[in-house]
Amino acid sequence: MKSFNPEITDTVISLSTTLFWFRRDLRLKDNAGLYHALRENEEVLPLFIFDTTILGELEDKDDARVNFIHQSLSRLKDELETLGSSLLVLCGDPREIFTGLNPRCVYTNRDYEPYARQRDDTVQQSLARRGIDFKTFKDQVIFDQDEVLKHNGRPYTVFTPYSRKWKSKQSGFYFKGYPTENYFHGFKKIHPLPYPSLADIGFAESQITFPQRSIPKAIIERYDKQRNFPALAGTSKLSVHLRFGTVSIRTLAKLAAKTSQVWLNELIWRDFYQMILWHFPHVVTRPFKPSYVRIAWRNDPEDFKAWCSGKTGFPIVDAGMRELNTTGFMHNRVRMIVASFLCKHLLIDWRWGEGYFAMKLLDYDLAANNGGWQWAAGSGSDAAPYFRVFNPSLQAEKFDPKMEYIRKWVPEFESADYPPPIVEHNFARNRALTVYKQALR
Repeated sequence: MKSFNPEITDTVISLSTTLFWFRRDLRLKDNAGLYHALRENEEVLPLFIFDTTILGELEDKDDARVNFIHQSLSRLKDELETLGSSLLVLCGDPREIFTGLNPRCVYTNRDYEPYARQRDDTVQQSLARRGIDFKTFKDQVIFDQDEVLKHNGRPYTVFTPYSRKWKSKQSGFYFKGYPTENYFHGFKKIHPLPYPSLADIGFAESQITFPQRSIPKAIIERYDKQRNFPALAGTSKLSVHLRFGTVSIRTLAKLAAKTSQVWLNELIWRDFYQMILWHFPHVVTRPFKPSYVRIAWRNDPEDFKAWCSGKTGFPIVDAGMRELNTTGFMHNRVRMIVASFLCKHLLIDWRWGEGYFAMKLLDYDLAANNGGWQWAAGSGSDAAPYFRVFNPSLQAEKFDPKMEYIRKWVPEFESADYPPPIVEHNFARNRALTVYKQALR
């Protein structure tokens, strides 16, 4: 992994300079931590660090997410330079980088993932030893990890009561945006700073096209009627923008509350899974429900290869996997179908599927991805019961009745070139029920 650290940090970061560290919040407007940094300080320099600990785990050097971040930062840098400031971009391990920086203070928005928490704790301790404050703020969720709890102070583990409590607390206050633009004069005045190319950080250009940042209000208004049909343009495609914070969750939640309660529920699921990840970090590597660790997975590598490449002989499953491999996106209904198929029909450990999605999804988010996969496997905090096994053929008949989605991604499915099903549905369902029952008795 290459590093990109221009030898200018000592000249641009003085004892009067406050750093705002961008992470999952790549925008200037309605940015909680940036708002507080600008309002409370006179000289704020924006910073982004390409974290080599994270980048080093990426197998594809044309990873679309790195491309998305790179493009979003370029746009951010241009916006800052119209204000007479710039963006300092570094590449390396943040825990090491901050040992060599001596700003007045560091502001950032909270990240709830276990690695991020450990990283931030290390950075905070390093800065504290030098008398430098490290201040974090809530930005990527409407409610923080401890803001929606049971009456006894314990976290919810079932979505429906959590969502009821969430909605009982919702108000204009929580949806109100931060008027960051009122304080743009607080950015440090500086000449444009160097900006790394993708090659400078060890990556290459991706051919994946990114969805627009604009908010499709008409789609959100029809979301409850169209969301389950993958052939339709019935979803917002904003998940990647939510993941990297190029749009504000508060803007979307405010719109959803007025426009579509069904779409609002999707945003509440995001908060729910972030809360679960914070309070139960063991879900990253283990089932939420301990008894599910006893499931005797088959883990056949050839079956897994067929699933990954979209050659299982089940057209709706194969269409979803090919869409994912080609675009970095998969329709939410189809995500449930392909995940159920991997865990139940093929009896392959949900962690294999989760890991593959983590490599391919443009909108990959640890909390949501883990929550979705454990839901499909039955092992999650509020999962589908183990005996719920999606029938791929019936799902296709119901949600792709004209086979438009299937024909788009599996054009050969009615020809001799298309492989036969790698497993028979009734056999696979009965096998899954037997294995699950043996593990959970």
